[in-house]
Amino acid sequence: MAVSPTSDAGRPPPRVRVAPSPTGDPHVGTAYIALFNYAFARRHGGSFVLRIEDTDRERSTQSSERAIFEALRWTGLTWDEGPDVGGDYGPYRQSERAPLYREHAQTLIDSGHAYRCFCTRERLAQLREQQKAEKKNLGYDRHCRALTPAEAQTRAEAGETHVVRLAVPLPGETTFLDQLRGEITFSHEQVDDQVLLKSDGNATYHLANVVDDHLMRITHVIRGEDWLPSTPKHVLLYAAFGWEQPDWYHVGLLRNADKSKLSKRKNPVSINHYRALGYLPSTFLNFLGTLGYSMPEDQERFSLAQFVESFDAKRMSTGGPVFDAAKLTAFNGDDIRAMTAEQLRDAIAKRVLSDERIGALLTLSRERIETLDAFIPYVSFFFGGTVDYSGVAKKLRIKRRTPVESAKILATWSDAIEKDAEARTFTAEGLEAFSRRFCEEHEWKAKELFTLLRIGSTGRVASPPLFDTLAALGKDRVRLRLRDVGQFLKQLPALDPA
Repeated sequence: MAVSPTSDAGRPPPRVRVAPSPTGDPHVGTAYIALFNYAFARRHGGSFVLRIEDTDRERSTQSSERAIFEALRWTGLTWDEGPDVGGDYGPYRQSERAPLYREHAQTLIDSGHAYRCFCTRERLAQLREQQKAEKKNLGYDRHCRALTPAEAQTRAEAGETHVVRLAVPLPGETTFLDQLRGEITFSHEQVDDQVLLKSDGNATYHLANVVDDHLMRITHVIRGEDWLPSTPKHVLLYAAFGWEQPDWYHVGLLRNADKSKLSKRKNPVSINHYRALGYLPSTFLNFLGTLGYSMPEDQERFSLAQFVESFDAKRMSTGGPVFDAAKLTAFNGDDIRAMTAEQLRDAIAKRVLSDERIGALLTLSRERIETLDAFIPYVSFFFGGTVDYSGVAKKLRIKRRTPVESAKILATWSDAIEKDAEARTFTAEGLEAFSRRFCEEHEWKAKELFTLLRIGSTGRVASPPLFDTLAALGKDRVRLRLRDVGQFLKQLPALDPA
């Protein structure tokens, strides 16, 4: 299926969107993509929409949604339509649009562009293992496409559990125009019969995304290159419905220094981490703008207004820009030095020494300080990023555990946080309940793990109550320090068992 280039002539003002999932902390990649969409809308007199894509009902949370709103507003980006501001094309949460998806899924079934699949989880698991053993490409084998519509209808009416899958035309290929990359073609042998509607009646991302973009009148889709393999499925859905597809722009993903995809294992990726460390929102947005876009005359320092004024979508990058935290820090230092003394004082008072933050630290420290001046040294580890472990190396050694084992358990604990509903909220109560379960599951004594957590997150042997301390430090600061102490532990020689 070939798709011709489209023209902007005669088209209404553009409508673009950013569509984060509320399943964790607000990711810097969300701000990165939001910046391009915001600039495109403002440059062309269009509308910028924020949509919450909460099809992952198990992991989506209201607290994560609120954090996305707060983090994006902190950067200086605002939206014209969204769950919190309303608009003419709502609701703007996918969880509130389920009847629309079921209606459109039925339309696809009726037209033959989708079909019901009754394969059990056991059969799919067995198929996957067989494909692995035979070194075949993994994917659904289209077993249920052989059913007649009448047979499938009868089984569904009898209450048999099923999903709805996209019927990818076979044989064939789909070609679409990426405005940054040119024409891209996918053979349909590479495109699986994607699940569109799950067995519980809820839509998957792919169906919901296309239906929402059409009904919300989205004209240009600007998103990360990781969505390129999904685009032929989306193009096929637009064609199946008989809808005009949007213009596609797939920009390069943010990368670590080793060119791997930016991830929390190697870098802090939460917007709130940089906010908590005292980076300036305007600097943070300026830095993101340098990563995936080339300003005229290679200008590196610019305001959001300047970025919008010069914005040309064709100047967005398809390369994988490196998220260089050192460069961000240098930018931030320059902007702090450009402040007047009064501006700097106000910024520190508002961000670093706010009444809310100081009040929380006073609660944690009041039973442990003897003089007023002792307050600052006692709570110093609550500020900044990294800490020094050189003076506590001996205390990091756990009896009958090698340094490598200690480093590994801390990395495992950090990874497991996001998979646990209680720990993910990063409250003192949730962290303690999770950590005690974690110790039992991994056969570590609580005292052993808690010692590593305390020293690793604070650089100290003594601190306020451990889990209150972790909660006050924040998830990304803790994760950063545990990664650092893991590297420190790996450099320690193992003790002689004798």
